[in-house]
Amino acid sequence: MKPGEKGAALLTVLLLVSVMAVLSASALERLRLSTRLAANAGAIDQARAYAVAAEGIAMSRITALVEADPARTPAPEQWNGRETALPLPGGAASAVVRDGGNCFNLNSVASGQPGQPLTTRPQGIAQFVALMQLLGIGEGEARKVAVSLADWIDSDTLPQPEGAEDQAYAGGDTPYRTGNTLLADPSELRAVAGVTPELYDKVRPWVCTLPVTDLSPINVNTLAPEQALLLSMLMPDKLSPDRARTLLLARPPGGFESAYAFWRSSALQGMAPGGDVEAQTGVRTRWFTLRLRVMLGDSEIEETALIDAGLPPAKLVRRSWGEGD
Repeated sequence: MKPGEKGAALLTVLLLVSVMAVLSASALERLRLSTRLAANAGAIDQARAYAVAAEGIAMSRITALVEADPARTPAPEQWNGRETALPLPGGAASAVVRDGGNCFNLNSVASGQPGQPLTTRPQGIAQFVALMQLLGIGEGEARKVAVSLADWIDSDTLPQPEGAEDQAYAGGDTPYRTGNTLLADPSELRAVAGVTPELYDKVRPWVCTLPVTDLSPINVNTLAPEQALLLSMLMPDKLSPDRARTLLLARPPGGFESAYAFWRSSALQGMAPGGDVEAQTGVRTRWFTLRLRVMLGDSEIEETALIDAGLPPAKLVRRSWGEGD
């Protein structure tokens, strides 16, 4: 090799070494990332397995709860909204069970059985309008949303006055059609005509989507005082939120023996609820919501489940992962 070529050869070698070092570092980083992703995926799978096991424990306890007294769900102060810690190997979990029927059932604006033709229900529409008005939403806006929701769910394609069917959604930037079936999640309400982000944020804490068209099954023993609007919406002209809240705060120890006893308590003297309203309230819980949080290593998952305890044993209706909308 000529003396003048030694520098070029050394430079070439150094360049090759630099390129190999960069490639090696990149390969090692990708290997490290792949290993980390695989480990995280394994941890998440394990966390979900723990969550499913916790579901089973919760359903077993709910079954025991409703079987203890088929006519009246006992001791709400011992389970409704209380957080239970669940120790796990290498992590921890927590579970919160609540009465899942103390909410406005969005599907109650229609009537009929799932899988069969659905028709609008004026009483459900009226209750939704009343709830929205209690939340500070104008009557006209509230009625448009409630009627449009009924049109969204019912099986026909004929819009009601102030409602909206397929043609109302066909001219948007992203055309779509009505569902013509029950809502599976409250977030679907955002697709209904008249529902703005502001309106949705107001009603979201108060609504749910039970897999039936039953009117909202309010349990007067598990309803919290801060949920008094759900009582007022049943009789908005007679029962103010303040009066309903006072009544809930004055619940007797252990709760009311029956809905009949509730509506005939001294605090409601002279108020006739009517047969439909009285039948809509009760002291037995059928629907339970379960919120699970599982932390395993660096992984964390959240789950929300709806459980049906109408006919024991309790059954899982649906589950969703994440924090929801």
